[in-house]
Amino acid sequence: MRTETEIGGSAVSVAYAATTLARQIFESLADSTVLLVGAGETIELVAKHLEGQGCKKMIVANRTKERAEVLASQFGAEVIALNDIPEVLPKADIVISSTASPLPIIGKGMVETAIKKRRYQPMLLIDIAVPRDIESQVGELNDAYLYTVDDLQSIVDSNIEQRKVEAIQAEAIVSEESAQFMSWMRSLQAVDSIRQYRKQANDTRQDILSKSLQALAAGGDPEKVLLEFSNKLTNKLIHAPTKALQDAAEQGDPAKLTVIRQSLGLDQTK
Repeated sequence: MRTETEIGGSAVSVAYAATTLARQIFESLADSTVLLVGAGETIELVAKHLEGQGCKKMIVANRTKERAEVLASQFGAEVIALNDIPEVLPKADIVISSTASPLPIIGKGMVETAIKKRRYQPMLLIDIAVPRDIESQVGELNDAYLYTVDDLQSIVDSNIEQRKVEAIQAEAIVSEESAQFMSWMRSLQAVDSIRQYRKQANDTRQDILSKSLQALAAGGDPEKVLLEFSNKLTNKLIHAPTKALQDAAEQGDPAKLTVIRQSLGLDQTK
């Protein structure tokens, strides 16, 4: 289903939506520096998604250094204190923030200064904290692109609806494939019967062929031997089906008669 549909192709978590947004804006996350503000579960999930997208340069800023180091050790990231953000911010192409701070950590002036030091290279800031970690006025700056958790939630909601559409197609695939699988399972019940029938036919052929070869070796007329071989083989092979057709007709069982005719290929359209 994941191969044939887009059921797994749309972000349905805020953390994944943030990573998807960053990947869409920047051509390659491998060449981007990401500043992660916070070290909780959400930021850890973001870091995992970033690593999965090829991001190699991450910086973790957190109030508690020990927690930041635990997170950073998983991804080979650099660790800084919150107070160091103004100094490091110009290096960041992408900023993703999620802390429990009651007040904004990154203000308009801080970002404005960072952009100047970056020589006005664009900066993406994604604030997924509630309350906000990044002042809303940052979005007024040129070359600073600010997205909040509300923006990401609208993306997530839209993607959930898209997955529902894909789920309909996925259910159709499940129905089709499961029907084929059950048909295959039922066909296995006929394997022994088919094997036995083929063996019986082959044994019959081998027995008559052996006698025909003996007749040829004894000097019999090849044409007569072949004619007798074909007649005996035909009679042997059609004996059981012929008897089954007669029995079904005598018993007045048209359904059984139809099945036998179909199995013998008598009702096939030419």
